Amino acid sequence: MHVLISFICIMINSVNGFQHVFFIGVAGTGMSAIAQWLAGEGKNVSGSDRYFKPGEYNETKQKLEAEGIQCFLQNGEGITNTTELVVVSTAIEDTVYEVQKAKELDIPIIKRSELLALIAKSKRTIAVGGTSGKSTTTAMLFDILEYAGLQPGIISGAGLVSIIKQGKIGNAKTGKGELLVIEADESDGSIVQYEPEVGLLLNVDKDHKEIDVLMDIFTTFKNNTKQLFVVNQSHTLAKQLSQNLQHDFSTDEHSGAGYIATGFHQKGLSISFNINAVPFELNQVGKHNMENALAAVAVANQLGVDLTVCAAALKHYEGIYRRHQVLGNKNGVWLIDDYAHNPAKCAASIDACKNIAPKVIAWFQPHGYTPTKFLRADFVNEIAAVLRHEDEIWMSEIFYAGGTAVKDISANDLINDLKALNKNAFFVENRNDFLNEARSHFTDDCVLLLMGARDPSLEQFAQQVWKEL
Repeated sequence: MHVLISFICIMINSVNGFQHVFFIGVAGTGMSAIAQWLAGEGKNVSGSDRYFKPGEYNETKQKLEAEGIQCFLQNGEGITNTTELVVVSTAIEDTVYEVQKAKELDIPIIKRSELLALIAKSKRTIAVGGTSGKSTTTAMLFDILEYAGLQPGIISGAGLVSIIKQGKIGNAKTGKGELLVIEADESDGSIVQYEPEVGLLLNVDKDHKEIDVLMDIFTTFKNNTKQLFVVNQSHTLAKQLSQNLQHDFSTDEHSGAGYIATGFHQKGLSISFNINAVPFELNQVGKHNMENALAAVAVANQLGVDLTVCAAALKHYEGIYRRHQVLGNKNGVWLIDDYAHNPAKCAASIDACKNIAPKVIAWFQPHGYTPTKFLRADFVNEIAAVLRHEDEIWMSEIFYAGGTAVKDISANDLINDLKALNKNAFFVENRNDFLNEARSHFTDDCVLLLMGARDPSLEQFAQQVWKEL
């Protein structure tokens, strides 16, 4: 395996240190967000991607070009003597031709996460961390701050429906104000590079890394936060990193936290609850979304936004792309598409659907052989714990993104583990056979929940299921 790029030129130590920047892999979620934000700041931004094909329509390419970002095939033609900085993701290897060309031209090369750290230093940044709920909480906090007239910016890992409706990708916006809300990723360890004004820690669950490794990462995140560090007192591990109980939030009214959510109620596809006695209503489902909203409100209020303003903002919150996205109802079957991909997220997603209908049929496509093997027992235990007698879990084979992974586990192994726990568990190797196999299991009042991540074709799969439902 090739050694990945791991250097940053000392010449670039500020976002003011360059004007012409090129992204290798610009269509990726994390890359496109930063590219759009920089374009909004007046930078000359261009990029390439392996998904860009000659004469072939690409929606992401079209939306990037609409933002003034010039897009190229991944053949090196976009990197020239005028390029001042080249940005790569952790997936881009040293042997990629464009990387070699940048080196030949002595152009500084920087990782996406290192560039985001420089951007974060240039603003009053709020970094949202945790193993679950980052994208949703980031979006909720951005919506609150924007509704309050603070004109924040956002760099996120998922598209906000409110921004997507404007014809954009939806994962970034350059604000005119001082505040910037970013999603801080722990999966690649990049969260430790940020020095935000405000740090928010939602939770700590086993996901790609062992708990002790995650706790070390989040401790560094805490130590790097300059002014305000806010944690979830309802989460056993997260609360160990508390700086000040009055800054924190909890769903336990006896916790002593400064922000308490009580009175949770879900009716169909909406939830209601109180935060410090102020009523909130959201067009979302699940207790996890109450917790996400509570986290966003705790930060916003400490930045000066009144709780009643927070409530008014969240009443209009439209959600984010593929996070419990309701595609509709056909013949009594609600179809919901979700990005859930780790054990805690899958369990929370299934659990949230139980208040919608008396039966949930959940389908899951795990991604990556190594992470699936690492999390096997956790997936089985977490999913089994939330399934009711009538609920079902289906899985198709693990998504393989290429590379040298050892295929020493199957999704069917997880299904057999769940069957051994007397759960209604089914394996259908090819996901294209899923709908026909499961159709006889549908009732006139049930939820069909699709879960999975990392596979760029999952959106098309959900649309196909909806079409054929």
